[in-house]
Amino acid sequence: MSELNNGLMVFLRVSAMLAVFPVFSAANFPVQLRLALGALLAGMISPALPGGLAQAQDLWGWVGLMSMEVGVGLLFGLASRIIFFALDIAGAIIASEIGLSLPPSMNPLSGAQVTAPGSILYYLAAMLWLSLDLHHWMLVGFMKTYAWLPVGGAHLSAICVTDIVARTSQMFVIALQLAAPIMAVSFIVTLVFSVLGRAVPQMNVFFESFTVRTLAGLSVFGLTLQLMSEHIGNYLRRLPEDVLSVAQMLGAR
Repeated sequence: MSELNNGLMVFLRVSAMLAVFPVFSAANFPVQLRLALGALLAGMISPALPGGLAQAQDLWGWVGLMSMEVGVGLLFGLASRIIFFALDIAGAIIASEIGLSLPPSMNPLSGAQVTAPGSILYYLAAMLWLSLDLHHWMLVGFMKTYAWLPVGGAHLSAICVTDIVARTSQMFVIALQLAAPIMAVSFIVTLVFSVLGRAVPQMNVFFESFTVRTLAGLSVFGLTLQLMSEHIGNYLRRLPEDVLSVAQMLGAR
């Protein structure tokens, strides 16, 4: 009976995490398949856990315990998705700098309207996450969270809230780092055409600079895509450690 209770709690935690986690939370990803994947992971993880962890005295105790595990899974998914939020912001900045912000397209993975550079970065991160076998490391990291945060042992502290806010603010730093080369090229193009506009007043600076900014921005975006992939890969490799860090702070008293 204890193994069944542990399996249920593991299923709630991992299913809540998959509901927010990138790729698996996509609108075109079937809910039935997500639940089946959660059940499969719960069946793999729960036998390795010690028995008798999920205990409650009454119905409301079980409801509170289940709600706690769902909340923990959502926090794990949020900590894992911050890098993908940063990619959306970076794509919006890049599209604004090179003049491709309109019209926005629908990203089938995130279910939101994003620009073309944002979609490219999102697909790039998803392919890197799978090709680098980081989904296996995420599974290992998720299993290790129970060493720091057993079932029913979560405590929302000020340290955890501060860390989540700091991770959220880090999104803008990552986005600016990724979009910095395109922003620099756009600034140089704007500066050059500003000087030309003063030297040749008859020139339509806005019309001429628009084409040059777009071509130069796309060229730099393509040339720096490999560097961006290395930068994104470094953040993706930190996802298991980020999840363990959140679990450690939630389990601290």
